[in-house]
Amino acid sequence: MVRQAVIPVAGWGTRVLPATKSLPKPLLPVADLPTIYYVVEEAVQSGVEHIVFVTSRHMRAVEDFFDENPELTRTLEAKKNTAMLDRLHHIETMAHFSFVRQAQPLGLGHAVLMAREAIGHDAFALLLGDDLMWSPDGVPCLQRMIDVYNQRHASVIATMPVPDADVSRYGIIAGERIGPQLMQVRDMVEKPPLAEAPSNQAVVGRYVLTPEIFDILAHTPPGRGGEIQITDGLCSLLAQQPIFAYEFAGQRYDTGDTVGWLTTSIAYALRRPEFAPGLKAYLRTLDLAE
Repeated sequence: MVRQAVIPVAGWGTRVLPATKSLPKPLLPVADLPTIYYVVEEAVQSGVEHIVFVTSRHMRAVEDFFDENPELTRTLEAKKNTAMLDRLHHIETMAHFSFVRQAQPLGLGHAVLMAREAIGHDAFALLLGDDLMWSPDGVPCLQRMIDVYNQRHASVIATMPVPDADVSRYGIIAGERIGPQLMQVRDMVEKPPLAEAPSNQAVVGRYVLTPEIFDILAHTPPGRGGEIQITDGLCSLLAQQPIFAYEFAGQRYDTGDTVGWLTTSIAYALRRPEFAPGLKAYLRTLDLAE
């Protein structure tokens, strides 16, 4: 069983500046909740009980969001706002939260390595905070991946097909299809030029990893951009044990840049019955001909 997850949130969010100059990117609101809430919610709905955030010194607000706030609690109690009290209590208790620091921005692989002591020797999930995954059938992407892990007892990565123009922005896998939404991975390439890409199956921000990845990352030298790349670590892991790719068939929202964040917020708000009528009424007033 996979009961633990790592969520790296140490980055500066430079693609969303100046909004992230004082507000950490994981706390940018999508509808009325911060982006990171939806990532945590997916993990919890998939059976995760312990979440390890990899933070940095400017991410204290992320810790505060998931921590209790006695002063706010007393204010809401005085106002008899029990609905909001219940909502905040749910956020604070939805999982056991741990926080570890990444002192220097040395890459995603390095961020995962920082969580080693907190995770221990068990398989764990890795969720990237920029990617929100919406499943039309209501079953989270991570839950499907954990199901694959429970059957195969091997690492699982989430992939989606991307247009040719976007191939060079992603890690791309090569492999053979062994089921309707399942491939066995044979190779991975980080952000290849289209002419060198082995497929159009891009790795998106969900992983289920066996604990052997920690030893590998500890000995992985810096790669592209001078950072320790998770893709390089996975390629080394692939030489030791199989890795499978689950092809996610839902909707992926990328909140990593300003347009992506704005469109994601609109999409999520339109699924909320308390927001949808007013938002739709406003959208109908817009002249979008240009």
